[in-house]
Amino acid sequence: MANPTGEQFEITRGKARAVVTEIGAGLRAFEIGGVPYVETFAKDEKPPKGLGQVLLPWPNRTKGGQWEFDGVQQQLEITEQARGNAIHGLTRHLEWELLEHAETSITLAVDVEVQPGWPVPLRATVTYELLPRELVITHEIRNEGEQPIGVGVGTHPYFRIGDTPTDELTLTLPASRVRPYEGDQQMPYAEEQDVAGTEYDFREGKLLAGADLDTAFGTLAQADDGTHQHVLSHGDEQLVVWTGPDFRWVQVFTPDDLTGRGRAVAIEPMTCPADALNTGTDLIELEPAGSWSGSWGIRVR
Repeated sequence: MANPTGEQFEITRGKARAVVTEIGAGLRAFEIGGVPYVETFAKDEKPPKGLGQVLLPWPNRTKGGQWEFDGVQQQLEITEQARGNAIHGLTRHLEWELLEHAETSITLAVDVEVQPGWPVPLRATVTYELLPRELVITHEIRNEGEQPIGVGVGTHPYFRIGDTPTDELTLTLPASRVRPYEGDQQMPYAEEQDVAGTEYDFREGKLLAGADLDTAFGTLAQADDGTHQHVLSHGDEQLVVWTGPDFRWVQVFTPDDLTGRGRAVAIEPMTCPADALNTGTDLIELEPAGSWSGSWGIRVR
């Protein structure tokens, strides 16, 4: 039987290794010296809970799959049936074109065609590059149409530090604002609020034990190098998820039942929050023939 994620592309550098999938251009593995730093899945399985997938031209949910473009109501396919939303964009299940495959890097591309709910064609690429103890991911989107359009980019990796249980990891986020999850509502996010004095204040680091998150964090403080740095740690080990300045949001998701390992933690870099096609919050505005690029990465200390 064919792999549900198509061909599996491996890149290596020294003791580091990553695997990227043809379908969805997702990150299926990243390890150094045999120690895994992202959750994985078997190559003959589908990615569970969006694991490793690239999310564009919007991350997270669009309420009811409806939004307005140039005065015309758009209706996207409802891909989150339980809540009636369109979730995580249009490219997760597409076959991406291999543009370049070197020993330490790989670049894939995909075309977002005009379709019901999406009126402007786009061309997107993603490059994965291994550096010493680091994996850098660079996204680019180009407007191939004749009208300006706002887009968003996200990605959905789940992180680990070897076999350390998720509940024993400490999460540190540079976020001072939050949109908490509200449960069973159609667009399940509360109004944005300050994290100070709430369970969502991870600025000084908190153990993940007891945390139940499907939560968008914003107003991210920048490190000296201009990046946002989201950190998982255990003792002296640190995994830094750094994001470029345009990734102004991060979604943290802690499902109890991922890939047989039980508790897991997704740290999802996003350029915009849920329902940005309707609110316009932090959308990347692309003029005709205009392009955008941005990067994030995984650094192991």
